[in-house]
Amino acid sequence: MINWQANVLPKQFNRRLNNFKRPVNPPLILTAVFFTLIIFGTCLLLLPFASVESLSFIQAFFTASSAVTVTGLVVIDTGTALTTFGQCVVMVLIQIGGIGFMTVAVISFLSIGKNLGLKQRLLASQAFDTSDLNGVIHVAKCVITYSLIIQTIAFCLFFISWIDDYGIAGSAYQSLFYTISAFNNAGFALDSNSLMTFKSDISVNLIISALFIIGGLGFTVLIDIYQQRRWHKLAINTRIVLIASAVINCCAFFLIFLFEYSNPATLANLPFNEQVIAAWFQAVTPRTAGFNTLPISQLTSDSTLLTLLLMVIGGGSVSTASGIKIGTFVILILAMYSYLRQKPQVTVLNRELSDKLVIKALSVVILYLFTAFLSIMIMSKIEQASLLDITFEVISALSTVGLSRDFTSNLSIPSQLIIILLMLIGRVGPLTFAYCFARPKLQPLKFAKTTIQIG
Repeated sequence: MINWQANVLPKQFNRRLNNFKRPVNPPLILTAVFFTLIIFGTCLLLLPFASVESLSFIQAFFTASSAVTVTGLVVIDTGTALTTFGQCVVMVLIQIGGIGFMTVAVISFLSIGKNLGLKQRLLASQAFDTSDLNGVIHVAKCVITYSLIIQTIAFCLFFISWIDDYGIAGSAYQSLFYTISAFNNAGFALDSNSLMTFKSDISVNLIISALFIIGGLGFTVLIDIYQQRRWHKLAINTRIVLIASAVINCCAFFLIFLFEYSNPATLANLPFNEQVIAAWFQAVTPRTAGFNTLPISQLTSDSTLLTLLLMVIGGGSVSTASGIKIGTFVILILAMYSYLRQKPQVTVLNRELSDKLVIKALSVVILYLFTAFLSIMIMSKIEQASLLDITFEVISALSTVGLSRDFTSNLSIPSQLIIILLMLIGRVGPLTFAYCFARPKLQPLKFAKTTIQIG
């Protein structure tokens, strides 16, 4: 009897213990949480009082996916097809999707007096892209605090700008919607023409562009700026993001102005000051936001190609923007430069970058391009449309930008499902999404080195 208990019971307990100790897969859980939030938003949008006319499941699913992934691609007109309740649902989904579900979860746990366990900290560290398990609570608090402060300031500025046009109630609602949409880089608008109505309004253009640029820098960058407040004390990552963002934005502004200056469908017929404003807005919006003050389908081929590149680059890590991210882009440029100069290491600002970091950046780009090309290939077989329109739509979805060449509403249901998947992949990150299926595996053996001809 004693031997039976000694042999059988421990096996049962060991089996349960092994199940309990099964390693957590944070990428898979984060992706599942985003998908669950999308389903929840879809159910809310399907309620009778959420829309003027009943939405189909795919319309509600697409809208919820676009809001949670802060993309901005739409198959319905948000301003006319949805009721105030439906628009509020979209705002909430944007806010949660933008600042991150894990941020909301961490703050919710703390507000009810609960402590975060190891699994919760692992999930949060994956979402915040940090290895510091003890610092995730501080990061979550900072994300919430900075988001509220920045959005409150922007709301007040919007309210002052619009109160004469929309009245107190209308201005307040309009200000709230665009503040949330812009800061979270969502690109949702209450007008079917996005922000084309405000292309000559300096205050609206500056406020919205400032919002999505700040939101696209990354919360770790904002935290570092606030804590250090001196350029030489800022982290290398912060300085790289700030320098790269400034250079990319300025170069894009100059090129867009140059490409569109003589285009009668965009800038040619505008006064010079409005040309400058519109060129600036169109230059900075592709990397992050998805708003537009110029008709995207009427841009020159040069501007369209530049817009595609800007969408691929995207914003900063741990931000409301997506794409391959600025850090990834800079690392690959530096790696190429170091190889051409025959340098043994990749360096930046007198610091050496590890080979692992370079390989990670390369992996992100390869996964991004593979996903994009595969999607373009499949959609080109489904849709009777130009390759440019399909490519633009795929890149916009995968980078969660939201710009479109008036093509989204014409997508078939299979293509809409592909775009939904791309938006989800873009929001969690191609590498994170791949980790859902590829588990890390340690290699105990070392193999002999070999070479493969390249270049």
